[in-house]
Amino acid sequence: MASNDQKDMPDFVPEYDKPDAPGIHMNFDNTVSIYHIVGEEDGFVAAAQDVFGLLKESEDRFPGWPRVLYLDINGHLDEEGRFDDDMVELQQEFLIAALGPFFTALALPIISVINPDKQRNDVPEELVMQDPNAPLPDDTSWPREEK
Repeated sequence: MASNDQKDMPDFVPEYDKPDAPGIHMNFDNTVSIYHIVGEEDGFVAAAQDVFGLLKESEDRFPGWPRVLYLDINGHLDEEGRFDDDMVELQQEFLIAALGPFFTALALPIISVINPDKQRNDVPEELVMQDPNAPLPDDTSWPREEK
């Protein structure tokens, strides 16, 4: 049996074709490309809110359509030319781990990935972020204590 067996492939693999301009773009193959550029002045919170806003708008305009996120980052490099901690966290922990299920694929500066599962379309109404050092609210803390 071949190592790249077709049964391991997702139902839909989008054509990778990054748009020429930032924004939300409908494609010929009934996919939606979301392209965002994180500016040098943008921090983690601003970038996260911007991408989430584009995700929410794309689901509102094109409900259930396969979405591909294209991200570029200007600046945000350390002395060795690597992304600073905020931009690594944005890509790995926020975009891949948290928002990844809401996309069919993500083309990020550090990696391009295809969601192995079916894209989720139950996008929350808003993105609520809190200080990473703040304690979690009791109603969302985990693991939950049985009462």
